[in-house]
Amino acid sequence: MNPFDLISNAGRAREIATVLIRNGFADLLQRLEPPAGWMRRFVPAPEAHLNTWERIRKVLEELGPTFVKFGQILSMRPDVLPEPLILELRKLQDRVAVQPREAMEPVLRAGLPRPPEEIFSEFDETPVASASLAQVYFARLRDTGAAVAVKVQRPGIRATIEADFEILEWFAHQAHRRVSELRPYNLPGIMNELREGLERELDFRIEARNADFFNYQNPAPEEVFAPRPYEELTSRTVLVMERVTGRKLDSFEPGSEMAVSLAQTGARSIFHQILVSGFFHADPHGGNIVVTDDGRLCFLDWGLVGQLTRRMRYTLVDLFGAFLQGDSGQVVRIAMDLGRASHTSRDIRHMEREILFALRETLNPATGKGQIGRALLRLLHIFGSYDIEIGQDYALVAKAVLSVEEVGTALDPDFNLQSSFRPAVEALLRERRDPMEMWRAFRRSLVSGVARLQDLPAEMHRVLRSFEEGTATINFQHRGLEDLDEAINDASNKITVGVIIAALIVGSSLILTTDVRPHLFGFPLIGILGYLLSGVLGLWVVFDILRRRRR
Repeated sequence: MNPFDLISNAGRAREIATVLIRNGFADLLQRLEPPAGWMRRFVPAPEAHLNTWERIRKVLEELGPTFVKFGQILSMRPDVLPEPLILELRKLQDRVAVQPREAMEPVLRAGLPRPPEEIFSEFDETPVASASLAQVYFARLRDTGAAVAVKVQRPGIRATIEADFEILEWFAHQAHRRVSELRPYNLPGIMNELREGLERELDFRIEARNADFFNYQNPAPEEVFAPRPYEELTSRTVLVMERVTGRKLDSFEPGSEMAVSLAQTGARSIFHQILVSGFFHADPHGGNIVVTDDGRLCFLDWGLVGQLTRRMRYTLVDLFGAFLQGDSGQVVRIAMDLGRASHTSRDIRHMEREILFALRETLNPATGKGQIGRALLRLLHIFGSYDIEIGQDYALVAKAVLSVEEVGTALDPDFNLQSSFRPAVEALLRERRDPMEMWRAFRRSLVSGVARLQDLPAEMHRVLRSFEEGTATINFQHRGLEDLDEAINDASNKITVGVIIAALIVGSSLILTTDVRPHLFGFPLIGILGYLLSGVLGLWVVFDILRRRRR
């Protein structure tokens, strides 16, 4: 998106700029080189008593539900964002006005296979929950009488997100080019991931399939479950699921027998999902959990899940064991294998020291006590700062562990995370060390290796043939030339404007030698206007050159 594209979203862009400046980010906005005149128009005083991370959260909250959702998704990237910002983004709350039923009706009708009155015998007018992307209503099915919850996407939310994304992508590219401190975070890449994540959350069919899959492989339905979706009534914009009622976790007395039991049950389930099943709820905070009347835990909102392969789960257990023992060297070796990165021995020593310091600050390996979730966040951020890309699913694991730790501690002041994930670790180790499983893994590797050997002659022949025919190509990728490319474009634009100015001056001079009417002060008006236009363009070029030189 170039600056001229901002015109189509001028109102929203102006609002974003105003909020940024009001919260103390005028210097950052100036470095992004926004269209001329913005900085003079928006000069409200910032709130100086907030730190940088709090101001970022405040900016997102002020900009509305779309940006709140952006922040919530960003909080799942501890590998690229610092821990204090991750913790602050987790405080983001949806503060959105409830849409009236009349506004939601077109979306509801378009998303159902039949008219609502044919499907539901009852449908509440007032939503029981309202978030940035959707509202939830209670209803009752006409054919079976079953009580259901209906999640309806907000009207126009896709268009709103698309417009905000155009502006955000412009900011991200400008920041990546012009703010060297932000370059390591690869903001354009993060924006692409945000867009993909939101696209998945906006498709309610994915959420229905996720909940259904969890119930299918859940080993303890008597303890935990997900609402059963009605897939035949579900579409991209409407989700019909089993109605689940009960108590929120914060309604239980901390330290009570019931609260302690719920903390253990929830933690065991999440770690079983992560380490044994490899399919887990990625955001199990207190607001997404309900305790039913029969004492079962219900995990709500399956729009965001993580998935781990068998190899990823084995590596994750090794990583857990290394950092719980305080073995920074082993943590680094596992991280290098995860990211397939190559670093000098000096980089490795620096990384080991940073990891050791982070572990000692958040965890006591001798007693196993400490903040394991925060320790994981710190580890992933250190990995990211050394260009070790570990994959989003590991980042989702860290976020899920942090949520479990926070919820568990709120329910049970003596909550011990290690005792909660030990059963899942032991189950995974039994699977990993099982002789039959080891034999199956060896057989799979052997078959795969033989297949590659069989393909090797054909692949070698293909490569040699391409050289023989002269069709072999070598691709080179230049890096770090963004500033040069921008400088060339800027120079080309100035040369073009200079040629236009020269043409205006020559043309106006020729017109002044004629008697073309109308006249002004005895000279042809068209010639005078040509001189004035060339003068304005010339002053603009001089001003732009001086402005860039000051920077």
